[in-house]
Parts: sequence; structure tokens; C-alpha cells
Amino acid sequence: MSFISCDLSVAFVSFSVFRELFPTSRCLFMYRDSVAAAKSFYRLTFALPSLRLAYILGSFSGLITKLIVDSLGADGSDYRVRLDSDLTAGVLVNAVTTSTYLKMRRSGFDVSALRYEDLVVRPLDMCRVVLEFCGLPVSLAEPGVKAFDVDSQRNSIVAKSLIGRFEEPQLTPQRKTKLNEMLNKYGVPLIGESNVVEGTLCCVP
Repeated sequence: MSFISCDLSVAFVSFSVFRELFPTSRCLFMYRDSVAAAKSFYRLTFALPSLRLAYILGSFSGLITKLIVDSLGADGSDYRVRLDSDLTAGVLVNAVTTSTYLKMRRSGFDVSALRYEDLVVRPLDMCRVVLEFCGLPVSLAEPGVKAFDVDSQRNSIVAKSLIGRFEEPQLTPQRKTKLNEMLNKYGVPLIGESNVVEGTLCCVP
């Protein structure tokens, strides 16, 4: 039994190759609430100059978002959106990856999803679910949960202790309406509604 975890754009392009090389592998797509993801994405721009530049240029033209989505391995033609707020880019990237996952799954790819918020609320239970899904010993759940206490990026420029100091952009009612129009276009969960997508693993209450 093998477990593959990689960037979704890479998985979308190379999924058939993975399946041929690792026929018993299990594939998971992890996602989170679009606004929370967008706020985190925004804070990253203060640590990554190229991303910050994309935010600035994207506020003038939707061509930038098309190029960014193209670089993720998807067709950016349908994602040409001007970044008219600090949340737009992160919500858009979240929409791109989630819609790509849904397309893969509905096209017959054997891929399931894992919601970040579920891991945070019920880490031990969800670790057991993931291990069972992957065919690994459930007894590994308890030591696995200990990893949640450590910032995996602690020695990098995007460590939580560094980017966590930057103020998050706020979601206004007007911005929510406009972002939901965009999310609705791409067929992914709207802000303020249930964000559980098709094929998401869950633990029995």
C-alpha cells in the first residue's frame, strides 16, 4: 500500500502515471475554508516577494491570475479575475484546486478529500480515519497527532511565528457577495455555507 501526497496540479497531470506505478496507492486532496485559506495566502505575500508582486500586478489586470493558474497546471482561461481585494487571490486559488479535485473525481479518478478544519477539531479521530483509509495501522494515530504541536515551516521564512504577525484582511458583506459570485461560477462551496465537498472523509460521531 502506497500513499501519494503532492501538489494538486502535479497530480492532475500525472495521475495516470502514479496509478500505473503504484496501483494500490491512495490519494487524498486536503482543503480548508476558502476565507481562512485566503487570509493565510495573503500573509504569505509578505514573505514571498514574487507572490506580493503578483498581488500588486493582479490588481490591475486579470491576465496575472490567468498566468498563475496556468503555472499550477490548469487552464487559466476560465480564471481570469482581477484581484480587486486582498482576499480575492486566495479564494480564487482555493476555487481552482477544489474545482480541479471535483473534476478529477467526477472523471473517474480514485481520489478522496480531507478537510483541514476536521483535523483541527478532532485530530486523533481524523488521524485514525486517514490511517485506515490508507491501509496503515491505526495505532500510529496517537504519535501522529503530536506532529500538530510543531510548525512544519518553523525554520523557514514562512514560519507561523513570522507571518502570523501580519494583520489579516477582513471580509465585508459586499466582498462576501462578490466572492460568492466567483465561487458559484466555479461550482465550489460558497462562503457562509457548508464547505464540505464531495468525497470528503469523516469520522462517525
